[in-house]
Amino acid sequence: MNAPDIPRLTALSHGGGCGCKIAPDVLAQLMRDALPGGPFPDLLVGTETSDDAAVYRLNDEQALIATTDFFMPIVDDPYDFGRIAATNALSDIYAMGGRPILALALVGMPINVLPHETIARILEGGASVCAAAGIPIAGGHSIDSVEPIYGLAAMGIAHPARIKRNDAARAGDVLILGKPLGVGILSAALKQDRLDAAGYQAMIDATTRLNTPGTALADLPGVHAMTDVTGFGLLGHTLELCRGAGLHAHLRYADLPWLPGVPALAAAGIRTGASGRNWRACQDATALDPNLPELAQTLLCDPQTSGGLLVACAADAADKVLALFREAGFGEAAAIGHLAAGAAGASIA
Repeated sequence: MNAPDIPRLTALSHGGGCGCKIAPDVLAQLMRDALPGGPFPDLLVGTETSDDAAVYRLNDEQALIATTDFFMPIVDDPYDFGRIAATNALSDIYAMGGRPILALALVGMPINVLPHETIARILEGGASVCAAAGIPIAGGHSIDSVEPIYGLAAMGIAHPARIKRNDAARAGDVLILGKPLGVGILSAALKQDRLDAAGYQAMIDATTRLNTPGTALADLPGVHAMTDVTGFGLLGHTLELCRGAGLHAHLRYADLPWLPGVPALAAAGIRTGASGRNWRACQDATALDPNLPELAQTLLCDPQTSGGLLVACAADAADKVLALFREAGFGEAAAIGHLAAGAAGASIA
């Protein structure tokens, strides 16, 4: 509980978590001319495919993975906010098939509005996640800002041949999702004081679970591509895979895993503004079965903060991928569809 004179973290920000992201279509326009390519033969992954992190080859055996992620509060508990933001940032390393090696803290706080003890708890939460990942927070940068912002610049390492890009999927691949969906719905319910203790705990358990299986998945020959599902929702990040590889995704709505209570909360009208922005960016490349419930569009585009890995793997590797997830504590991991030849896009039935 917040003391009466201490503002709720979520009340200090206009958005929260990965729902703060700029809409994917707007972001694409901004980046199209602002980040031109160049003659950098050792830059294995840059901005060309909207991948999760940049990758630079150091030598024949090592590639450096670099990423950054930060956002405004998705919860009011400062320690939980720090944990969620750090877990989300490190996810990009795992999504490339890498192993994190260190992080830098990115901190923007309304220094005269929030108690210093609250800010310290945010930093402690992030540090606890980095400790669990076995890496140091080796520095960072801070500013005095109107809205509270926290995240990490993270670096990792991988063998250059085992980097898992989001454009290397193949026709016939099975799509496997590592975590259940619905973080955006639950966070919106929290902001409206309509989320119970069990729902909050389910959200925290999901958003603070490190996507560590990504490192081991990179060693499986049948795993062709990976990404993590974050602010653009399941549909938005699936379309990134499809556009990169020139394939069409066929998703099975009935097989999608949900966090407890999410469909009921969505049916009650709880949703984020980002889900509508995500849909507008996805609708031209998406075909929804008319028999799906009306809320399917909202749920497919619900922004996920620290969401699960989305894996494209050969059909004969699917059981191994699912077993690896479950051995690592991701019991809700599920096969949710497949990729096929066709126009880049997605069909959901």
